[in-house]
Amino acid sequence: MRKISLLLAATSLVSMNTWAQTARPLQVSGVYPHLATFNESWTLPNSTKKTNGDGAENGIGALTPWAGQLWMVTYSPHMPKGSSDKLYSIDPDLKVTVHPESIGGTPANRMIHKESRQLITSNYFIDEKGHVRVIPFSVMPGRMTATARHLTDPVNMVYFYDMEGMLYEANVHTLEVKKLFNKPVPGWHGKGAYTAQKQLVVANNGEDAVFKIRKEDLEAGDLPQNEEEKGVLASWDGKAWKIIERRQFTDVTGPGGIYGSPDDKSPLWSIGWDKRSVMLKLLDHGQWYTYRLPKAAHTYDHRGGWYTEWPRIRAVGKDKMIMDMHGMMYDFPITFSRKNSGGILPLNSHLRYIPDFCSWNNQIVISTDETTVLENPMAGRAQSNLWFGQWNDLKSWGSTTGWGGPWENDKVRAGVVSDPFLVKGFPEKVLHLTQNSDQTVRFTIQIDQLGNNTWVDYKTISVPAKGYSYFLFPANFNANWVRFKTDKDCTASAFFHFTGKMQEKQDQMFSALAGIHENAAVHENLIRPSGYNKNLQVLDISGGKKKYGEVDEKLQFLSSTPDSTKQMERLLAIKKNYSIDEASVIIKDKTGTFRLPAGSLVYETFASRDKREVESERFMLNIQGTFYEVGRESGYIAMRPVTTHDKKITDFCTWRGLLVLSGTKENAVADGHFFGNSANGLWYGGIDDLWKMGKPRGQGGVWKKSDVKAGVPSLPYLMTGYDRKKVSITADRDVNITLEIDFDLTGFHSYKSFSVKAGQSIDYEFPKGFSAHWVRAIADRDCRSTVMFTYQ
Repeated sequence: MRKISLLLAATSLVSMNTWAQTARPLQVSGVYPHLATFNESWTLPNSTKKTNGDGAENGIGALTPWAGQLWMVTYSPHMPKGSSDKLYSIDPDLKVTVHPESIGGTPANRMIHKESRQLITSNYFIDEKGHVRVIPFSVMPGRMTATARHLTDPVNMVYFYDMEGMLYEANVHTLEVKKLFNKPVPGWHGKGAYTAQKQLVVANNGEDAVFKIRKEDLEAGDLPQNEEEKGVLASWDGKAWKIIERRQFTDVTGPGGIYGSPDDKSPLWSIGWDKRSVMLKLLDHGQWYTYRLPKAAHTYDHRGGWYTEWPRIRAVGKDKMIMDMHGMMYDFPITFSRKNSGGILPLNSHLRYIPDFCSWNNQIVISTDETTVLENPMAGRAQSNLWFGQWNDLKSWGSTTGWGGPWENDKVRAGVVSDPFLVKGFPEKVLHLTQNSDQTVRFTIQIDQLGNNTWVDYKTISVPAKGYSYFLFPANFNANWVRFKTDKDCTASAFFHFTGKMQEKQDQMFSALAGIHENAAVHENLIRPSGYNKNLQVLDISGGKKKYGEVDEKLQFLSSTPDSTKQMERLLAIKKNYSIDEASVIIKDKTGTFRLPAGSLVYETFASRDKREVESERFMLNIQGTFYEVGRESGYIAMRPVTTHDKKITDFCTWRGLLVLSGTKENAVADGHFFGNSANGLWYGGIDDLWKMGKPRGQGGVWKKSDVKAGVPSLPYLMTGYDRKKVSITADRDVNITLEIDFDLTGFHSYKSFSVKAGQSIDYEFPKGFSAHWVRAIADRDCRSTVMFTYQ
């Protein structure tokens, strides 16, 4: 077999100006730059070839340890008949083979067929010696998203499920293929399939149609009947199809993982979401059950399911599993069942966009869908990479902060309990309750303390007519799940905000970056992944100069490269996407106008980029010393803060799987994250290193000596993601000022009213653990008022 080695001589920095080769490849924050994947046929300058999507994205869709190596496939978007994406294998010395049998496409499926001892990933069948056979797309076209064991002939046959909903069966020996269904069930963007308890279960995670269908074209189900019907979880017993739920689902699996269900009695799990929360479906002894968990981010929300990739539940060692969904990772027990639902514990929240993960070579390996050119002209070409690390490394990422609940403005019947909602492992918990009836409604909280489906009443809370109330769970509260019931019919919300433990102090790994109040000279660089090669393009604009160079995979600066200064100036011109007034930062997009905490005014004295996509289909804001994550579709209303860094960061991007920051001190010393010399230098790390820059902080408000009209609310001010919060309120006349909170992005509710005497100041500290997404103020009289928040 012809092998194409991608491994280049690895290097490490041994002084500020000297590099020396080492036996192991260069690694930064768990990322090996030389392992980055690219689409080789990406259109280069002056090329007339049309890519038609080939190379616009380069996610690593599936990872599988097999035949002594780690195998992976990459994908481009919308390529059911193939692309320049490749099948790769990596040996324990991190040498890469690009297999000549590669046919590309948009794959994310992986399964190990036990009887024939083959890894099946994409359309590839790989035996124990690493020999590769392929079912060509001319025989089995599609964007393969799952491979599952066969219902009646598992020894010789498997199922393939594709994004458009096609279901095939293939012979694992002869590779003969038969198409069983074109699109049996509604929902779009097929994601998962798994066989257990004598049924094949499939998942679709969206509702945006790829081609037109009619109800009569389906084997079961119907076109969406309301806004909530998006995606599907469905089953087939070999005779008839059934709709389990019309919601957005991704992975379907069980304790057997990619080997398949160990027997017909083992449980099956599927993960998905709706507007309320993450959903975990359980099939146990033929019955379906629903559990709910928080979202850590809204960046995954979209009607078409486009922004989820392939969240998984997967083994990462013997009897050790991770569940990853909506930006949060969980320690997931392999024993999860109806009688034993305890043990799910949150590990982190994260920024990395993760299609797959596994355990290999005594490490956890995570793949990414990172730098794309989908609506992202600042990047020259799509690329992704792997992250290598240990269990404890995952715990050092973002705090276990999130939100969600079983009810969001739902019609609730008296005495009917909600789905269970996970509360175990979240340090601080606040529950928001609303109801719209004309009477007081009593909400009873029930708890399952041990995860054995034994429920007891914990507390009853009365919510006034058309009212709101909140409850802070005490620090010693201990249960796995909570659920709710009401004593009257009503439209109700029961919605949590969880606040995790955040990193207080900034890690020393960022010491090469100049602080906002430091007088040190700074490398001010504009940076961009190149389109004409695989380097990082760098334009030094320090002190008004324009000096162009590039960085290679060894993180060495190259000077003998074509000068792309004009291209860099055109593509990377810094534009301001926010405004400020005396009160705070103001941002605006299609979802509304909002206020954010302010930082040092020094940020307004130099050019720095404030908005850029760094992970596929989501972007970061870097405003006055704080990074925020924003979804392309969900917009500013659903944003979350990540860290307040207080650094002079000029530009930022991802390249070869690394987060790259410019704004290093000219006298910085090589330390494993700063690579450069006295002429120039950049900071390199992983995207989830950002959490280690310190927790979000800031000051600002909705009014500062502002003329306020009675009954006119202020702009919303960000509250989520901050752990300690205070507010100071003043006015020039006696007035009642009410703070209102929006906890679920559906509207505001009265939190607390303050009687403010003219000329006096009221200082109020929010209870520990209290959180909502937005807060605003409203006065009952015209006045001049100041309402300023301090987040510490």
